[in-house]
Amino acid sequence: MSSKENLASEITGSAGIESDIFKQKDIAHLLIHHDKVVGMHAVDGLQIETKKIENGVKIDLRVKAGIKIKEPVQMCFGMMPKKGIQRIVMNAVIEKDASINVLAHCTFPNAVDVKHIMDAEITLKKNATYKYNERHIHSNQGGIQVIPKAKIHVGNNARYITDFELLKGRVGLIDIDYETDCAAEGKFEMNMRVNATHDDVVKIREAGHLNGEHSHGVLLSRVAVRDKAQAEVYSELTASAPFARGHVDCKEIVQDDGIVSAIPIVKVNHPKAHITHEASLGSVDSKQLQTLMARGLTEDRATDMIIQGLLR
Repeated sequence: MSSKENLASEITGSAGIESDIFKQKDIAHLLIHHDKVVGMHAVDGLQIETKKIENGVKIDLRVKAGIKIKEPVQMCFGMMPKKGIQRIVMNAVIEKDASINVLAHCTFPNAVDVKHIMDAEITLKKNATYKYNERHIHSNQGGIQVIPKAKIHVGNNARYITDFELLKGRVGLIDIDYETDCAAEGKFEMNMRVNATHDDVVKIREAGHLNGEHSHGVLLSRVAVRDKAQAEVYSELTASAPFARGHVDCKEIVQDDGIVSAIPIVKVNHPKAHITHEASLGSVDSKQLQTLMARGLTEDRATDMIIQGLLR
């Protein structure tokens, strides 16, 4: 097995991805270990170009007009060493009437002093669809900084959905900054789920701008904070066109000496637009806790189950 194959096997193995996936010709993939591309395969209609940059890789991804990628594209970004910096710069264009579903695994199982930086610009043309499911796997040391930033442009009648999930391993420091603008009849949904413990720090800024008629947008965050962890969630949603509709939904659970804060900003600039907002911050629901304890669970186990249910 070559060194590239060894590195690819290490990062995909740590992410829990079955290796057989990467042998299938109808499934595209991109595997990056630190600043090296260790695996890449495209399918018809999908272009992937990479270039090495300092401490990372620049990626240009394009789905050609009218092409609908049938199988989810597997991406894996990671580092096996305990220390280092990984920078990913991505420019993605989903052309008219095209669609793609990406499963991205970010894995840093040994991190003691690792920084993962992502800068992305994503453009969806008319009637395009882009789904991006991002799952993080970290070490239990907490020595990692995750700093993803993205600008997303949703065209007419296009659809953008993203799910960010960090439920395994320590968060360390996470500083998310995603901003989406949406044209007429476009739709976007941005979901965040993070479980923070020890002295983890979570900063989430998610913003959406409904600029076109009949555009729709949802900002959803679920954060659990325990021990001495801290979380701040800033959610901004604006509606500036007739019949634009939006919703902000933020739920955070705090236990022990944790600290949480939520800063929702909702702004409507047109009399025919409408945005709703819902937020709850605090301890686990006492009725749920009592119900589970009445069934024989300890308080800690019952609390864990409630938090896992929130983050599901």
